[in-house]
Amino acid sequence: MEHEEKSKKSLKQYGEMYKNVGMKLGQGTKKAAVLAKQTQETVFSAIDVNGNGEIDIEDIIIMGINLPGIKINREKFLEKEFINKYADNVVNEAILKTPIQAGILEEDIDKIADEIIKFERNCVTGISAALGTPGGLTMAVTIPADIAQYYGYMLRVAQKLLYLYGFPQIELGSDGQPINTETMNVLIICLGTMYGVAGANNAVKCMANALASGVEKKLLNKALTKGAIYPIVKKVASWFGVKMTKQVFAGFFKKAIPVVGGVIGGTITFVAFKPCCDKLKSSLQDTMLSNSKYSVTEEEIIFMQSFNEAE
Repeated sequence: MEHEEKSKKSLKQYGEMYKNVGMKLGQGTKKAAVLAKQTQETVFSAIDVNGNGEIDIEDIIIMGINLPGIKINREKFLEKEFINKYADNVVNEAILKTPIQAGILEEDIDKIADEIIKFERNCVTGISAALGTPGGLTMAVTIPADIAQYYGYMLRVAQKLLYLYGFPQIELGSDGQPINTETMNVLIICLGTMYGVAGANNAVKCMANALASGVEKKLLNKALTKGAIYPIVKKVASWFGVKMTKQVFAGFFKKAIPVVGGVIGGTITFVAFKPCCDKLKSSLQDTMLSNSKYSVTEEEIIFMQSFNEAE
């Protein structure tokens, strides 16, 4: 009887103990949930640089392009790439016109493009692996930094490829100055092409056609902001809005695993970066600015007709 009473007492004590442990675990879970929510809100706030209450492609471009070393000067870039292989007058002609018009061999341009993609991929992969390591509260800082670096290097590649394949200098403005709408939309189209968003590839070819045909800058700008290209800009922006929201959440949970996060982050970046860049290279290789034997598409014919109607 006495043993039975002791057993009941012991069971009661254990029950109270487990109840207390359960309450503490529940409190810990609630605290973790609150902390996670606060961290996510901090991340979203840090990425929403244009202040419209959303994570969108404009935020990503603004974050990326304003990082040190991301903006590329076309003249200096082309001179650096060609000066050791071509005569000064050829290099100057490439800067004044386009590399193809100056007589730069297509295979040389393609080789430089491949080297650029390889170099930039190695750079961003190392940064992504390093930033992928921290967890906890530090992820509120590392996720925006990781995203800015990744897309910053994509924008570096985009600028270099545009210049290699005949596009003029992009007006990125001085440090601290906002990017104009026309430039923003050109970069949106480039990122859309990199990710294979429907219509973006055609938009690149239409822009190249307009530039090669001597279309007035104001008319091309109108096409980018209100006319024929603008619906594609909106489509790419919408696609990226969904992608970025998912990517931020994926990054949030990835960085909750501190050590593994760095390895995964670097590996994913290495695998994903090159195919995106190759898509843009492939598109730019075959336009009126870069291919003397280029055949104009039906979409471009319709696009060019819109300029005649505007005039």
